[in-house]
Amino acid sequence: MNKDDLCFTSATQLASLIREKALSPVEVVQTVLERIEALNPKLNAYCTLTADAAMDAARAAEQAMGKGAAPGPLHGVPLSIKDLTMTKGVRTMSGSHIFAERVPDFDAPAVTRLREAGGIMLGKTTTPEFGWKGLSDCPLTGATHNPWKIGRTAGGSSAGAAVSVAAGMGPLAQGSDGAGSIRIPSAFSGVYGLKPSFGRVPNYPLPSNDNTSHVGPITRTVEDAALMLSVMAGPHEWDRTSLEAPPADYRGALRRGIKGLKVGFSPDLGYLRVDPEVAELVRGAVKAFEELGCAVEELDPHFGDSHELIEFFWNVHEAGNLAQYLPQWEDRMDAGLVASIREGMKYSAVEYVQMRALKIAYCDAVRAYFERYDLLLTPSLSVAAFPVFQLQPDHWPQHPWNWIVWASFSYPFNFTGNPAASVPAGFTAEGLPVGLQIVGRRFADLTVLQASAAFEEARPWADKRPVL
Repeated sequence: MNKDDLCFTSATQLASLIREKALSPVEVVQTVLERIEALNPKLNAYCTLTADAAMDAARAAEQAMGKGAAPGPLHGVPLSIKDLTMTKGVRTMSGSHIFAERVPDFDAPAVTRLREAGGIMLGKTTTPEFGWKGLSDCPLTGATHNPWKIGRTAGGSSAGAAVSVAAGMGPLAQGSDGAGSIRIPSAFSGVYGLKPSFGRVPNYPLPSNDNTSHVGPITRTVEDAALMLSVMAGPHEWDRTSLEAPPADYRGALRRGIKGLKVGFSPDLGYLRVDPEVAELVRGAVKAFEELGCAVEELDPHFGDSHELIEFFWNVHEAGNLAQYLPQWEDRMDAGLVASIREGMKYSAVEYVQMRALKIAYCDAVRAYFERYDLLLTPSLSVAAFPVFQLQPDHWPQHPWNWIVWASFSYPFNFTGNPAASVPAGFTAEGLPVGLQIVGRRFADLTVLQASAAFEEARPWADKRPVL
């Protein structure tokens, strides 16, 4: 195959070809690194490239195959790690001048597992400062551009992760999601992103944000996400919130179909604004579930308006975690983040506990829905990608910190911990991707993967590549 095709080959296929010795890990890694060298100046998906270490690992992987060593499930497969995730001996900046020189002395659990499975880290991918927003610009590392249209946001906070996958700069990307940060960039960039159930993939250091951050895969195919999740998932002593259950057979059970599932479709969760073109594309994508044998019902799930909750908790957590840095660093921080921190500093501990009670009640409303339905379908986002460096599209109300209004389909399921995925659902007239969100019951990650795989088979997307 030619080099472009190699860069867009799935991780599952690459692993198989490497095991069969039909493809060399050195060839794979070298080819992807060449593509990164060519495209990263334009896209800015990687903020730290570990090319020498990756080539050393590729040569070691090739030698191990020559000696007959039993390969791991990701043996020789290139991947990327988000700049928020700790990597031993590799700079982890969190997109901030504050930590521009930080080099951890340990790997986060997901990184350890990906390495032990044979995966080869190419480098660290960009994020907005501390992952505070669902957009792709950063005061330290600059703007990450949408591969489908340079000058548009790629979403965030797993910005570079989604762009790297969409642009053929690595088939597997580790992402994290505290209010949509896997699903938002996946939707904007036209790739697949899965936020697993909370605790499915161990996280360390555990963020102090009331158990809303999830670690998961961003890939071009659902099978690749299933493969990556099977490697990362499982209990870990470092994460006291990690689920006790071992990973399910995500790949083996992936193609069992979804006929007979009871599916709700909510185009607006009962109250959200959605751009008409996005709404039309999502509605068309939902028809695939009827064709696949699901009982689909359009509905209002009656969760209630959660804007007050997210606007409170987002700002309070930013303040609690980051206000200490303002005296020294404010002039070098993202202005929107500073505004968010200052907003969060207005509230008391009493108000926090009172709002947390409302959040628990909200989670109960979501639980009640999933006692009656297997899946919930919604738009992933209310809009398609808009210009980079903006918090809102021009035709939406402007605000100094509130980027969340156009991304309000995602964060409810960070509150609740439900698994949720964004699947590519089509393109606008301008050629920008739109995503469909698939939400499942808590712990039903396999059901979400199965639904995603069935949709992918009915409405394929992996053959679509941005012109770069």
